[in-house]
Amino acid sequence: MARRMRRFLGSAACIAFLYRLVRLYAWTFRLTVENEKAWMDPVKNGQAVVICCWHQQFFSAIRHFKTYSSYRPPLMISKSGDGEIIAGIATRTGWDIVRGSSSKYGREALEEMVEKLRQRKIAGHILDGPRGPAGIVKAGVIRLAQYADAVIVPFYTSADRAWYFKSWDRFMLPKPFSRVTLRFGEPFAVPKTSTPEEFEQLRLKLEETMRPGLIAPKQRSI
Repeated sequence: MARRMRRFLGSAACIAFLYRLVRLYAWTFRLTVENEKAWMDPVKNGQAVVICCWHQQFFSAIRHFKTYSSYRPPLMISKSGDGEIIAGIATRTGWDIVRGSSSKYGREALEEMVEKLRQRKIAGHILDGPRGPAGIVKAGVIRLAQYADAVIVPFYTSADRAWYFKSWDRFMLPKPFSRVTLRFGEPFAVPKTSTPEEFEQLRLKLEETMRPGLIAPKQRSI
C-alpha cells in the first residue's frame, strides 16, 4: 500500500494537481518584496548569483519565483521520494531541477549546477536541506559559488500569520490571506580559499549572516 501511494504521489497527474493547488493557495498571500533590485541589476550585467534560503521558508516564495522562469535557474533537489514531488512542482514553476544531494550523487549534481549557473546567471539553493540540521549551512553552496564565480544572495521570508510543522526545520506555512514578506539581503562575496580553515571560516561567516533570518516560532505547531 505504501509503495502504491508513493507511486501515485509521484505520478504526473498528481504532481500537476498539487502544483495547481500550491499556486492557488499562494495567490492568497499579500506579498511584499524587498531589495530585489540590488541583485537583479548585477545579473543583467553578467554577474552570477545563488539565491539562498533556509528549508523552513521556501514555500512562501513559490509564487514570486515564477517571475524568474525565463532564466530557467537550476536548483538541486534530492533523489528521495519526497524530492520527486518537490522537483515536479518546482519544474512547473520554472526551475531547472538537478537531482542529487550531499549524501547521494553530490559531485555529479554540483558539476551540473556549476555549468548551468555559469550559463544562466541565477541559481537557487536550500542551505540546510534536505534533512538538516536546521540553521547549519552546508558546504555545497560555498563550492558552487566559488566554482561559478558567483555571489550569494541571502533570502528570507516571514508572515504575520503562519503555521509551523513539527519537523526538523519547523517548516513555515503562511496562513491564507496573510501578509508575507520576501526580503533579499545584500550580496555575499565568496572569494576563493586555499586551505580548509579558510573555507570553514567562510562557511561560518555565511551561517552567521543567515542565522538571524531563521524563525523560532512561538505559535503552536501542527
